[in-house]
Amino acid sequence: MNLNWNLIFKLSLFGLAMALGTVYFIPSNIEPIFWLIIFIICAYLIAKNCSSKYFLHGLLVSLVNCIWITAAHILLFNTYISNHAKEAEMMKTMPMPDSPKLMMLVTGPIVGVVSGLVLGLFAFIASKIVKKQSV
Repeated sequence: MNLNWNLIFKLSLFGLAMALGTVYFIPSNIEPIFWLIIFIICAYLIAKNCSSKYFLHGLLVSLVNCIWITAAHILLFNTYISNHAKEAEMMKTMPMPDSPKLMMLVTGPIVGVVSGLVLGLFAFIASKIVKKQSV
């Protein structure tokens, strides 16, 4: 079976929304709650609309998410950092403290892979629970 790239792209729009939301108004202390809800919705939709490769679909959604998020956080860096003082302080103690945008560029894909493993697992589990649509 082929991958459902249309679904992967559409579900990645949650990542775009979160990218902009975290830049402007979602504080990092409640961001994980939003992600949990998004992962549950995505896992359900992957399980409902795909016939195989659930884990891979989840992984790919998160990889596209990381592109949206990393790009938004780098392009809107000054706004992001002004709304995230804790992250700004943390960046000073990490490798490349003089290049926070480069640090984001390096860590973004790592976070994308890790979150992709989680979403992939959610999607795989959902595929065992959710009933498929009748064709």
